[in-house]
Amino acid sequence: MAEHTRSSITIDASPAEVMAVIADFAAYPDWTGEVKEVEVLSTVDGGRAAEVRLVLDAGAIRDEHVLAYTWDGDREVSWTLVKSQMLRALDGSYALAPAGQGTAVTYQLAVDVKIPMLGMIKRKAEKVIIDRALAGLKKRVEG
Repeated sequence: MAEHTRSSITIDASPAEVMAVIADFAAYPDWTGEVKEVEVLSTVDGGRAAEVRLVLDAGAIRDEHVLAYTWDGDREVSWTLVKSQMLRALDGSYALAPAGQGTAVTYQLAVDVKIPMLGMIKRKAEKVIIDRALAGLKKRVEG
């Protein structure tokens, strides 16, 4: 990823428990807020998603896109944009590492939109997306 935004949080659960929530795409509309509809288009060995179609509604931004996922056990999942109406690129990852009794989760994201947008505004939007996603993930795993 070229320019990206990154943030971390510690979740009181094992890496396997955290990754199980991340891998459960069908439940995303229940805890992510912006994701309204999810369809797993293909899977890899082990049953995890390889390609996923997501319908997003974040107020001013409504989009449908397909992401391709790459899994590294319960250590990391990364994704890249396959197609979108509004985005030129959407590359991200969750990296998980044991941290005491819990798991440190680092979310990294780089977004490029088709409409012109100042870099500063884009980074701010990425930060909001990341912080909201990490807070939702923590609440879902620990709840």
